[in-house]
Amino acid sequence: MGTPPLSPWAVLVPTLVLVGLWAPCVVSRQPNFIVILADDVGWGDLGANWAETKETPHLDQLAAEGTRFVDFHSAASTCSPSRASLLTGRLGVRNGVTHNFAISSLGGLPLNETTLAEVLREAGYSTGAIGKWHLGHHGRHHPNSRGFDYYFGIPYSHDMGCTDPPGYNLPPCPPCPRHSPAASRVARKDCYTEVALPLLENTTIVQQPVELGSLARRYAEEAERFIQRASDKGRPFFLYLALAHMHVPLVPPLPPAAGRGIYGASLAEMDALVGRVKELADSLGRGSTLLWFTGDNGPWAQKCDLAGRLGPFVGAWQRQRGGSSAKQTTWEGGHRVPALVYWPGRVPARRTSQALLSILDIFPTLVALAGAALPPNRRFDGLDVSPVLFGWSDVGHKVLLHPNSGAAGKVGEIEALRLAQYKAFYTTGGAMACDGSTGPAQRHHPPLIFNLDRDIQEQEPLDVASREYQAVLPAISRAYAQALQDIAADNVSVADYSQDPAAIPCCNVQHVGCRCHEDHGARQDPHVESRTPWLCL
Repeated sequence: MGTPPLSPWAVLVPTLVLVGLWAPCVVSRQPNFIVILADDVGWGDLGANWAETKETPHLDQLAAEGTRFVDFHSAASTCSPSRASLLTGRLGVRNGVTHNFAISSLGGLPLNETTLAEVLREAGYSTGAIGKWHLGHHGRHHPNSRGFDYYFGIPYSHDMGCTDPPGYNLPPCPPCPRHSPAASRVARKDCYTEVALPLLENTTIVQQPVELGSLARRYAEEAERFIQRASDKGRPFFLYLALAHMHVPLVPPLPPAAGRGIYGASLAEMDALVGRVKELADSLGRGSTLLWFTGDNGPWAQKCDLAGRLGPFVGAWQRQRGGSSAKQTTWEGGHRVPALVYWPGRVPARRTSQALLSILDIFPTLVALAGAALPPNRRFDGLDVSPVLFGWSDVGHKVLLHPNSGAAGKVGEIEALRLAQYKAFYTTGGAMACDGSTGPAQRHHPPLIFNLDRDIQEQEPLDVASREYQAVLPAISRAYAQALQDIAADNVSVADYSQDPAAIPCCNVQHVGCRCHEDHGARQDPHVESRTPWLCL
């Protein structure tokens, strides 16, 4: 069977585009922006993407009323690096954030990196962050020091601290201790047992441990309050809503509807939250607010039934060799995520775009739409994709880089590259799978290349002796070399990953588990408790 002819462009040296696509200003006033980032959501967790998913009617309606992007990627396949890239428009090898921060981390996103919130605030926006931060909570790394006027949420993942009642895992993790730990208490490696997970409002710890069962409701309420305050001031706003869903279910005993299971119930809860935020956006006047929904990386496969759906992006080559091909990996399941943009009257409805886009593009696109300027003296991996959003173009990245996020190779290093329909791997490896296996790391010289147009499951790499492989390899090699050269010539930051127990947020060091109060089982009104003046040190 003959090899299909290669497109003429593929044998040319592609230019690595690091500046925005040109687009004329199409708005008469600064629009509001809402960016919703789901945690560990699978491409197939969106019903509009995958027919087997039935739990997302609000997101599916959002897709019907806006544009759905089916070739959209996170900038890394784990939490902190992906979030750092969203807020800077730069990959981890530039902004310094290559792996996750811990509860005792002293550092965070380097202070010499400029965030999207800082640029928009300078342009006249009210800026708010609600939800999971995970970019450093100690000292000047807190959201209030990184351009956000208002912050409400948890400083890292909701399974990085004990809670009451036991939650976030199956079987459930033990609750936070109320007294000295009992000798019979059994520690589990996947549970934080000693320090309670805090909930912050700005720099104040308002609840520790946080009540996970009410977190989705409180996020919606705080989003509404933030939007109302900005509207009362007559200012445009930027709201960054980083959900706890779908990392692991907030409360395992969620009552599952028939056939959905715990993950499905949690997915439905996230969907309802997004629906409520959309209603808020519409209440401001349709057409005044751009809403962008996406995910930080793919599903956490080692959580088995508590992990999301990959859709067709199963990384079959890797799975045949053991390990997961989802979160932490450079396989499509690790970084291809659902993405929707909703902006009535601006972004076409009922449109599906095949453009190759990235979470990196959010920064330069919103900056351009706000009429602001990109920070000087640094290069960006994201594009201003306004023409794609508005339906004027379906051309995104010519080249998209995928860094290692912990599965194989050196963290943060560029181990895979996308060139149009071609995906090249210089290193392969799996993350931990549900069965506990981890696929071996393997270097590839020359690289492993897949044609995603024919092999979306990444099952069979091109034969290195084939005409197609030989035709596309020079373009891939030059694009890869050009990318590494550009990064080496850039102003690159280095994050501080040192740790100290003094950096752990604690509202009362005198109480076991850093509890804010000892109510001996009494449940206080969360809004009364939310004004308790415990300071985050």
